[in-house]
Amino acid sequence: MKQLTKVLMDGGTDLNIMYAETLDAMGVDRARIWPRAPFHGIVPGKQAMLLRQIDLPVTFGGPSDYRMETLTFEVVGFHRTYHAILGRPFYAKFRVITNYTYLKLKMLGLGGVITIDTSFQRAYECEVKYCDHAATIVAFTELAALRQEVAEETPDPKQSTRSFKPVEGSKEVLIDLGSTEGKMVRIGAMLSSK
Repeated sequence: MKQLTKVLMDGGTDLNIMYAETLDAMGVDRARIWPRAPFHGIVPGKQAMLLRQIDLPVTFGGPSDYRMETLTFEVVGFHRTYHAILGRPFYAKFRVITNYTYLKLKMLGLGGVITIDTSFQRAYECEVKYCDHAATIVAFTELAALRQEVAEETPDPKQSTRSFKPVEGSKEVLIDLGSTEGKMVRIGAMLSSK
């Protein structure tokens, strides 16, 4: 199996998420995954359609000191910014202790405590990429809503533009008092003389 280098640790989610692109890059046969229902909360404001679920062995550590457990992942088909997202099922199964201040994750291995860490630079790069991706999704959603709103407000092209109907309570006012043409405009009768 391939090593995952961009994994988001999310102690607030009830799911372990694996992206279809990641499975393909790892060479996992899609016949190993089974159907699952949709869920909410990953794509802002939308439900995510799961492709399937899959059980995969996950290993932390090195050859002399490691920990391996099998985790169930929800497989999703949308664009990824990470290779996987590990949620509360991961934390419980591996009995993980996290320190977000120092970007460290600790668990018991065969030979003692396994410490997984990252750099602040790496965490920042991943966060920027994730925020950019989320902003793009939100902007796309807002653009679609704006297009729908404009489509609803667009006048019917079959209706004549000359079929203007004055509002009740309007009066005709001469535009240019010095003109002999007598051009008039309709204004609301409730307007002040100013």
